[in-house]
Amino acid sequence: MERQLRIATYNIHKCRGMDRRVRADRIAEVLSELDADLIALQEVVNVPGDPLLDQAKLIAGELDYDYVIGEVRRLKGGPYGNATLSRLPIRSWEVLDLSWRDRERRGCLRVDIPMGRKWLHVFNVHLGVAFLERRYQARRLVSADVVNRPGRRGPRIILGDFNEWTSGLATKLLATAFESVDIQLHLQRRRTYPGFLPVLHLDHIYYDPEITLESLAICRTRKALVASDHLPLVATFRIP
Repeated sequence: MERQLRIATYNIHKCRGMDRRVRADRIAEVLSELDADLIALQEVVNVPGDPLLDQAKLIAGELDYDYVIGEVRRLKGGPYGNATLSRLPIRSWEVLDLSWRDRERRGCLRVDIPMGRKWLHVFNVHLGVAFLERRYQARRLVSADVVNRPGRRGPRIILGDFNEWTSGLATKLLATAFESVDIQLHLQRRRTYPGFLPVLHLDHIYYDPEITLESLAICRTRKALVASDHLPLVATFRIP
């Protein structure tokens, strides 16, 4: 027996749009059109009580999703990092440090979702922009401390902003054990950044071979083109 799951990744750029306006409500409107069961967000500001900057809570509230925050550092007095939103219950979660030397703090947020008799493990990733930094983070990501932890059961999905627009080490290491969502094959394009006139492919989705990819889409609505400097990438899977 299989279950269909729609999952998205979206770097929301602190909810600052191409018009330089900070609007979490606009990001929520873009996400509502995706109708995703689970959403991995990067560059999320979470200042409790601030009507502009308590972004994970505001977006999840608009969509009526559960959510968890993966703090990588403090910004404007609150946590900043990744956030994962879900219609399905999040039973457990963990923030995994991917930071390298004195570069900007980076992390991976893992959430565990019950899927019948198995667990689905979703890794929300945001890698660095420097070449050597990403090489370190790629090895760390596929290590026994993060994605390949011994004893973990159930299928895995790794997605997010990899800041890797060529076939770098992260791509090569993940491709040895996981399937990759091929944007070129499904959409005849490879670009998700910047949103208004994309020239780079920074957002990626990898998944265990036991999962089946049914469809893939890049959200290019008028609102999505303005809401952030990235475009949302959404995939529909069949999961045993």
